[in-house]
Amino acid sequence: MSSLQVKSALSQLGRDIQTARKRRRMSVADFCSRIGVSDKTLAKLERGDGGVRLETFAMALLALGMLDRLAEIADPSSDFTGIGLDREKLPERIRQRGQKGTKTVPANQSDASQGLTVLDDDEGTAF
Repeated sequence: MSSLQVKSALSQLGRDIQTARKRRRMSVADFCSRIGVSDKTLAKLERGDGGVRLETFAMALLALGMLDRLAEIADPSSDFTGIGLDREKLPERIRQRGQKGTKTVPANQSDASQGLTVLDDDEGTAF
């Protein structure tokens, strides 16, 4: 029960792993011993069979020196859809807590003479 897109992506991944193995001049037997699978499992992996365990794909990437790419697949900082959805949830206006009755005066007037809290800070030092 797999979609055509998933089958296509797995097939491409399998071909890419096979190409990387061949570029490194690793034989089937050597690669199988490095990742701990039989030659039949490797054939399934390189075909993109959906029944191959994720751990087997990870071990293949490790043997090829490409394991770091696996960690990048669902990296939240690259999730542009999720980032966009988060932006939609941002409040339009942020109010200060407990400051309902506070008046704002220009920063050049004396705080003590007015008896008010200054919320306007041109230099940005209030943070």
